[in-house]
Amino acid sequence: MKAYCRSVFLAALLASGTALGAAPESKDPIKLTIHDWTGQYITTHIMGRVLEEMGYNVEYQQADYIAQFAGLESGDLHVAMEMWETTGKQAMDESLKTGKTVDLGETGMKAIEEWWYPLYMKEKCPGLPDWKALNDCAEAFSTPETHPKGRYLGGPVTWAGFDDERAEALGLDYEVVHAGTDAALFAEIQSAYERKAPILAWVYTPHWAPIKFKGEWVEFPRYSEECYNDPKWGMNTEKAYDCGKPRGWIKKVGWKDGEAKWPCAYQAVRNFTISNQAMGEMVGEVDLDGKKVDDVVENWIKNNEDTWTKWTQCS
Repeated sequence: MKAYCRSVFLAALLASGTALGAAPESKDPIKLTIHDWTGQYITTHIMGRVLEEMGYNVEYQQADYIAQFAGLESGDLHVAMEMWETTGKQAMDESLKTGKTVDLGETGMKAIEEWWYPLYMKEKCPGLPDWKALNDCAEAFSTPETHPKGRYLGGPVTWAGFDDERAEALGLDYEVVHAGTDAALFAEIQSAYERKAPILAWVYTPHWAPIKFKGEWVEFPRYSEECYNDPKWGMNTEKAYDCGKPRGWIKKVGWKDGEAKWPCAYQAVRNFTISNQAMGEMVGEVDLDGKKVDDVVENWIKNNEDTWTKWTQCS
């Protein structure tokens, strides 16, 4: 019955003249990069399933978030579905300057990833969210391993973000400890939250954590490009990164020559859009409810045909 319904659906799309009825321009596989956080798995597999519905061959290639640009520039990799302005803007800008990659537009999601604490920690550190309160509360955020210094739990080192540099530039009396994986990061945050234990950690949105947990992001000096590029900018005239992370878009980026090879596929990637809320809920289904990424993606595809079929229309 499922196969029959899918056949009827595709036949209707064929009759309607959408790109789902057109033969793919090339049978070569489109290689989509996979990174190490659940949301990126979901966006990438949603896009992959849509491309498959359009008749394209799709491969998923594990790649480092920043180092992937070498592969995107050479054509060994083709599309990355999530580059965050918060951590990937510099690397993306440098790659675009080579002329070998292309900006495929925003995903519709808005990014924040910053130092975060649960609201119950304000009882021990009432000066928050002002970053200047952090040193006054270092012991409150300490662990036996870091005492008397505070402990900041950052993301995996491959996520970049300059947290080590930020702590040094701002003179924070904290030890930066990097979680090994996305799963380990949020498992420790959840454990601390449930015990009302001290925790200061990297939390980002879109994600289930800001939906489920009551907390706030630390308010650092506002980001500017000069902060990252000019040590003389800001309160520390000898070091860069004396500010918070940028906040803003999450974009897609691809191998430039791929647009000529698979024009309708690239148009579909450009058309892809999803909200923070929808993504946060799907990440929660995987991370909290234990569902498989493939099952969550298939459910989204089934329930959002009116959305994704519009992405496939090739002008």
